[in-house]
Amino acid sequence: MEIRRADERFRTASEWLDSWHSFSFGEFYDPANVGFGFLVAHNDETVAPGTGFEPHPHQDLEIVTWVLDGALAHRDSEGNSGVVHPGLAQRMSAGSGIRHSEWNDGAEPVHYVQMWVRPDRFDLTPSYEQAELDLSTGELIPVASGLAKHASAAAIRLNQPAAGLSVARLAPGQSIELPGAPHLHLFLAAGTAVLEGAGELAAADAVRLTGSGGERVTAGPAGAEVLVWEMY
Repeated sequence: MEIRRADERFRTASEWLDSWHSFSFGEFYDPANVGFGFLVAHNDETVAPGTGFEPHPHQDLEIVTWVLDGALAHRDSEGNSGVVHPGLAQRMSAGSGIRHSEWNDGAEPVHYVQMWVRPDRFDLTPSYEQAELDLSTGELIPVASGLAKHASAAAIRLNQPAAGLSVARLAPGQSIELPGAPHLHLFLAAGTAVLEGAGELAAADAVRLTGSGGERVTAGPAGAEVLVWEMY
Protein backbone atom coordinates (compact mmCIF):
# COMPACT_ATOMS: atom_id res chain seq x y z
CA MET A 1 0.00 0.00 0.00
CA GLU A 2 1.53 3.29 -1.14
CA ILE A 3 -0.10 6.62 -0.28
CA ARG A 4 0.47 9.54 -2.66
CA ARG A 5 -0.63 12.86 -1.15
CA ALA A 6 -2.25 15.55 -3.28
CA ASP A 7 0.63 18.00 -3.00
CA GLU A 8 3.22 15.38 -4.01
CA ARG A 9 1.99 15.34 -7.63
CA PHE A 10 3.54 17.11 -10.61
CA ARG A 11 1.78 20.38 -11.46
CA THR A 12 1.19 22.34 -14.65
CA ALA A 13 -0.23 25.82 -14.01
CA SER A 14 -1.08 28.70 -16.34
CA GLU A 15 -3.60 31.53 -16.58
CA TRP A 16 -6.32 29.14 -17.74
CA LEU A 17 -5.24 25.68 -16.54
CA ASP A 18 -4.35 24.12 -13.21
CA SER A 19 -3.40 20.49 -13.77
CA TRP A 20 -2.02 17.97 -11.26
CA HIS A 21 -0.42 14.80 -12.63
CA SER A 22 -0.25 11.55 -10.64
CA PHE A 23 2.26 10.07 -13.12
CA SER A 24 5.02 11.37 -15.37
CA PHE A 25 3.40 13.70 -17.89
CA GLY A 26 4.61 16.25 -20.43
CA GLU A 27 7.77 17.95 -19.20
CA PHE A 28 7.61 16.07 -15.90
CA TYR A 29 9.41 12.74 -16.02
CA ASP A 30 10.22 10.32 -13.23
CA PRO A 31 11.35 6.87 -14.46
CA ALA A 32 10.00 5.36 -11.24
CA ASN A 33 6.55 6.88 -11.76
CA VAL A 34 5.41 6.42 -15.35
CA GLY A 35 2.17 4.59 -14.53
CA PHE A 36 0.50 1.97 -12.39
CA GLY A 37 -1.04 -1.17 -13.83
CA PHE A 38 -2.64 -0.09 -17.12
CA LEU A 39 -2.97 3.55 -16.00
CA VAL A 40 -0.50 5.82 -17.80
CA ALA A 41 -2.08 9.19 -16.95
CA HIS A 42 -4.27 10.41 -14.12
CA ASN A 43 -4.72 14.18 -14.38
CA ASP A 44 -6.75 16.30 -11.96
CA GLU A 45 -7.57 19.43 -13.97
CA THR A 46 -9.33 22.77 -13.52
CA VAL A 47 -10.02 24.85 -16.64
CA ALA A 48 -11.05 28.51 -16.50
CA PRO A 49 -14.28 29.75 -18.16
CA GLY A 50 -14.10 30.42 -21.88
CA THR A 51 -10.87 28.44 -22.29
CA GLY A 52 -9.70 24.91 -22.90
CA PHE A 53 -7.62 22.56 -24.98
CA GLU A 54 -7.56 23.31 -28.72
CA PRO A 55 -7.76 20.29 -31.08
CA HIS A 56 -4.85 17.93 -30.43
CA PRO A 57 -4.05 14.31 -31.37
CA HIS A 58 -4.13 11.02 -29.46
CA GLN A 59 -3.45 7.45 -30.52
CA ASP A 60 -3.87 4.00 -28.95
CA LEU A 61 -5.35 5.17 -25.65
CA GLU A 62 -8.60 4.64 -23.77
CA ILE A 63 -9.34 8.11 -22.31
CA VAL A 64 -11.92 8.33 -19.52
CA THR A 65 -13.15 11.71 -18.28
CA TRP A 66 -15.02 12.21 -14.99
CA VAL A 67 -16.27 15.73 -14.18
CA LEU A 68 -16.51 16.87 -10.55
CA ASP A 69 -17.78 20.45 -11.03
CA GLY A 70 -18.95 22.39 -14.06
CA ALA A 71 -19.27 21.10 -17.63
CA LEU A 72 -16.71 20.15 -20.27
CA ALA A 73 -17.53 20.31 -23.99
CA HIS A 74 -15.98 17.63 -26.22
CA ARG A 75 -15.58 17.69 -30.00
CA ASP A 76 -13.48 15.34 -32.11
CA SER A 77 -12.37 14.64 -35.66
CA GLU A 78 -14.79 11.70 -35.96
CA GLY A 79 -17.74 14.09 -35.67
CA ASN A 80 -18.57 13.24 -32.05
CA SER A 81 -19.55 15.96 -29.61
CA GLY A 82 -20.95 16.06 -26.10
CA VAL A 83 -20.99 17.96 -22.83
CA VAL A 84 -19.72 16.06 -19.80
CA HIS A 85 -21.06 17.04 -16.38
CA PRO A 86 -21.03 15.46 -12.89
CA GLY A 87 -22.59 12.01 -12.91
CA LEU A 88 -21.90 11.45 -16.63
CA ALA A 89 -18.96 9.33 -17.73
CA GLN A 90 -17.13 9.76 -21.03
CA ARG A 91 -14.84 7.38 -22.90
CA MET A 92 -12.88 8.20 -26.04
CA SER A 93 -10.95 5.39 -27.72
CA ALA A 94 -8.18 7.10 -29.67
CA GLY A 95 -7.35 3.93 -31.59
CA SER A 96 -5.55 4.49 -34.89
CA GLY A 97 -5.66 8.25 -34.34
CA ILE A 98 -8.08 11.02 -33.40
CA ARG A 99 -8.04 14.74 -32.72
CA HIS A 100 -10.26 16.32 -30.08
CA SER A 101 -10.83 19.53 -28.18
CA GLU A 102 -12.01 20.02 -24.59
CA TRP A 103 -13.53 23.37 -23.76
CA ASN A 104 -15.21 25.16 -20.88
CA ASP A 105 -18.13 27.10 -22.38
CA GLY A 106 -19.54 27.91 -18.94
CA ALA A 107 -19.23 30.90 -16.63
CA GLU A 108 -17.50 28.94 -13.84
CA PRO A 109 -14.34 26.79 -13.78
CA VAL A 110 -14.72 23.13 -14.70
CA HIS A 111 -12.96 20.59 -12.50
CA TYR A 112 -12.48 17.06 -13.81
CA VAL A 113 -10.29 13.98 -13.66
CA GLN A 114 -8.98 12.50 -16.90
CA MET A 115 -7.48 9.03 -16.94
CA TRP A 116 -5.57 7.29 -19.75
CA VAL A 117 -5.43 3.50 -20.00
CA ARG A 118 -3.48 1.34 -22.45
CA PRO A 119 -5.85 -0.69 -24.67
CA ASP A 120 -5.41 -4.40 -25.35
CA ARG A 121 -5.00 -3.82 -29.12
CA PHE A 122 -3.48 -1.12 -31.32
CA ASP A 123 -4.98 0.63 -34.36
CA LEU A 124 -8.60 0.21 -33.30
CA THR A 125 -11.26 2.31 -35.01
CA PRO A 126 -11.61 5.51 -32.94
CA SER A 127 -14.86 5.72 -30.99
CA TYR A 128 -16.68 7.78 -28.38
CA GLU A 129 -19.26 7.01 -25.70
CA GLN A 130 -20.89 8.75 -22.76
CA ALA A 131 -23.48 7.63 -20.24
CA GLU A 132 -25.34 8.92 -17.18
CA LEU A 133 -24.93 7.11 -13.86
CA ASP A 134 -26.93 6.81 -10.66
CA LEU A 135 -24.55 7.17 -7.70
CA SER A 136 -27.27 7.68 -5.10
CA THR A 137 -26.94 4.17 -3.64
CA GLY A 138 -23.59 4.83 -1.94
CA GLU A 139 -22.19 1.68 -3.54
CA LEU A 140 -19.16 1.23 -5.77
CA ILE A 141 -20.67 1.58 -9.26
CA PRO A 142 -18.84 0.30 -12.40
CA VAL A 143 -18.39 3.33 -14.66
CA ALA A 144 -16.01 2.40 -17.48
CA SER A 145 -14.74 -1.16 -17.61
CA GLY A 146 -13.59 -3.99 -19.82
CA LEU A 147 -13.69 -6.52 -16.98
CA ALA A 148 -15.83 -9.60 -17.59
CA LYS A 149 -17.47 -9.24 -14.19
CA HIS A 150 -18.73 -5.77 -15.24
CA ALA A 151 -20.03 -6.91 -18.65
CA SER A 152 -23.66 -6.22 -17.79
CA ALA A 153 -23.11 -3.50 -15.21
CA ALA A 154 -20.62 -0.94 -16.53
CA ALA A 155 -22.11 2.16 -18.10
CA ILE A 156 -19.29 2.26 -20.66
CA ARG A 157 -17.13 -0.52 -22.07
CA LEU A 158 -13.35 -0.18 -22.37
CA ASN A 159 -11.11 -1.81 -24.95
CA GLN A 160 -9.05 -3.26 -22.12
CA PRO A 161 -10.42 -6.49 -20.60
CA ALA A 162 -8.05 -6.27 -17.62
CA ALA A 163 -9.07 -2.84 -16.27
CA GLY A 164 -12.17 -1.15 -14.88
CA LEU A 165 -13.10 2.10 -13.15
CA SER A 166 -15.78 2.25 -10.44
CA VAL A 167 -17.03 5.28 -8.51
CA ALA A 168 -18.74 5.64 -5.14
CA ARG A 169 -20.39 8.81 -3.84
CA LEU A 170 -20.58 8.35 -0.08
CA ALA A 171 -22.65 10.18 2.50
CA PRO A 172 -20.97 11.04 5.82
CA GLY A 173 -20.07 7.82 7.64
CA GLN A 174 -20.92 5.54 4.70
CA SER A 175 -18.33 2.98 3.69
CA ILE A 176 -17.42 0.61 0.86
CA GLU A 177 -15.18 -2.43 0.66
CA LEU A 178 -12.41 -2.33 -1.93
CA PRO A 179 -12.30 -5.21 -4.44
CA GLY A 180 -9.28 -7.46 -4.57
CA ALA A 181 -6.98 -7.03 -7.58
CA PRO A 182 -3.29 -7.30 -8.46
CA HIS A 183 -3.27 -3.52 -8.94
CA LEU A 184 -5.79 -1.18 -7.34
CA HIS A 185 -5.67 2.61 -7.65
CA LEU A 186 -7.85 4.65 -5.30
CA PHE A 187 -8.31 8.40 -5.79
CA LEU A 188 -10.30 10.52 -3.35
CA ALA A 189 -11.88 12.99 -5.75
CA ALA A 190 -13.77 14.97 -3.12
CA GLY A 191 -14.31 15.10 0.64
CA THR A 192 -12.38 13.19 3.27
CA ALA A 193 -12.21 9.52 4.18
CA VAL A 194 -10.49 6.91 6.30
CA LEU A 195 -8.91 3.93 4.54
CA GLU A 196 -8.45 0.82 6.65
CA GLY A 197 -4.75 0.23 7.12
CA ALA A 198 -3.78 3.71 5.90
CA GLY A 199 -5.66 6.22 8.01
CA GLU A 200 -7.09 9.57 6.93
CA LEU A 201 -7.24 10.70 3.31
CA ALA A 202 -7.93 14.23 2.09
CA ALA A 203 -9.30 15.37 -1.26
CA ALA A 204 -6.97 14.47 -4.17
CA ASP A 205 -4.96 11.94 -2.14
CA ALA A 206 -4.36 8.63 -3.92
CA VAL A 207 -3.46 5.13 -2.78
CA ARG A 208 -1.81 2.42 -4.88
CA LEU A 209 -2.45 -1.11 -3.64
CA THR A 210 -0.72 -4.22 -4.98
CA GLY A 211 -2.10 -7.72 -4.44
CA SER A 212 -4.59 -6.37 -1.94
CA GLY A 213 -8.32 -5.93 -1.41
CA GLY A 214 -11.04 -6.04 1.20
CA GLU A 215 -10.03 -2.82 2.95
CA ARG A 216 -12.86 -0.49 3.88
CA VAL A 217 -13.11 3.18 2.91
CA THR A 218 -15.31 5.27 5.22
CA ALA A 219 -16.41 8.79 4.33
CA GLY A 220 -15.67 11.69 6.66
CA PRO A 221 -18.08 14.37 7.98
CA ALA A 222 -18.51 16.01 4.55
CA GLY A 223 -18.94 12.76 2.61
CA ALA A 224 -16.60 11.57 -0.13
CA GLU A 225 -16.35 10.69 -3.81
CA VAL A 226 -14.03 7.77 -4.50
CA LEU A 227 -12.61 6.63 -7.86
CA VAL A 228 -11.27 3.06 -7.92
CA TRP A 229 -9.38 1.35 -10.77
CA GLU A 230 -9.11 -2.45 -10.67
CA MET A 231 -6.37 -3.86 -12.90
CA TYR A 232 -5.45 -7.50 -13.51
